[in-house]
Amino acid sequence: MRRVVITGLGTVNALGLNVQDSLPRINAGENGVSTITRFDVSEHVAKIAAQVDWNPEDHGFTRQDSRKLDPFTMWGLMASTEALKDAGLENIKECTELERERFGTIIATGIGGITGIIEQQQVLMDRGPRRVSPHFIPRIMGNAVSGQVAIKHGLMGTTFTTTSACASAGHAIGMAWRAIQLGDVDVCVTGGSESAITPLSMAGFGSAKALSTRNDAPELASRPFDKDRDGFVMGEGAGLLVFEEYERAKARGARIYAEVKGYGSTDDAFHITAPKADGAGPARAYKEALRHAGLNPEDIQYVNAHGTSTAFNDSIETTSIKSVFGEHASNLAISSTKSMIGHLLGAATGVELVFTALAIHTGIVHPTRNYTTPDPACDLDYVPGAAREMKVRNALCNSLGFGGHNVSICIGTPD
Repeated sequence: MRRVVITGLGTVNALGLNVQDSLPRINAGENGVSTITRFDVSEHVAKIAAQVDWNPEDHGFTRQDSRKLDPFTMWGLMASTEALKDAGLENIKECTELERERFGTIIATGIGGITGIIEQQQVLMDRGPRRVSPHFIPRIMGNAVSGQVAIKHGLMGTTFTTTSACASAGHAIGMAWRAIQLGDVDVCVTGGSESAITPLSMAGFGSAKALSTRNDAPELASRPFDKDRDGFVMGEGAGLLVFEEYERAKARGARIYAEVKGYGSTDDAFHITAPKADGAGPARAYKEALRHAGLNPEDIQYVNAHGTSTAFNDSIETTSIKSVFGEHASNLAISSTKSMIGHLLGAATGVELVFTALAIHTGIVHPTRNYTTPDPACDLDYVPGAAREMKVRNALCNSLGFGGHNVSICIGTPD
């Protein structure tokens, strides 16, 4: 099997519109959660979210583009441009078509173009079917993000979108890893993008009692593994990575952030929204990732946890980690990116793998914000308070989603 490495990174999130701006704020444990300002939240149970503060026109999008593209697609375009430039591959369109067939695009979304759905439903109700935009379908379809990224950069290899709730980007990343391993492509842009901070989606998750209602203190709301956690905080944005075949990357002198070593994917087969209490499903995903990587549990130093800040998820994730790692679990550094930028649903694994790769590359593991009150059910080292300097040779990045989906990605320093 061919080896796969990460040579480019890009992100849009509540703490920054690129890696350069996001990384120092993530490592400082800063807060990206605030009161929602883009629509009336007076009757919503959860009035807070980790919003992306941006102006499309500042990033090259015209008003016409905003009518044709949902935010999740625009953020995917921004993050892909950043990641490809970071990899030194920004001029793919200058390559021959034969060369461009070796570049793929596998990008996830959990919900897709819900902004456009809500907008055009209102047009339909107010003005009738003939006034619905001709751009409606290509704007809201989930695969718009992968298709538009491929078009923008001229990527002619395998291109598709995965959708599996909070595990969506994890599955996209696994498919990209396999596509390069098997020789389908040599380079693949992968990760996820999501823009689900809308009245409808906030109402739906609120009715499901999944969201934090710490509305008077948004900076304290996302608190994974903490005893006083009361639900997750919705986030939005994108996290994209450039995966590349190792020998190709080495030959062109590319900077390598990390090697992608393993991928595990399982399902609880238990309940559409509730995780199974024994944590066996996630545990099997971790084991699969380790098996593919040829590593033992004690070879892992860091885990970027799913860590949503919900009561059951955090305790069950802790149980699953302990079941796989045994005594070594207490030696692991574990942190949750969601504590600062919220839960990006289908894009979560993409953004979190960006910061996992940076932890390996820089030797700095970001903290878990708001972990102040220990929970007896969550008794591992969640890197509270401040970032930690440490050598990370190998790490897992985990995601667990509605539908019982469990994904674990193993990355590390190239051997």
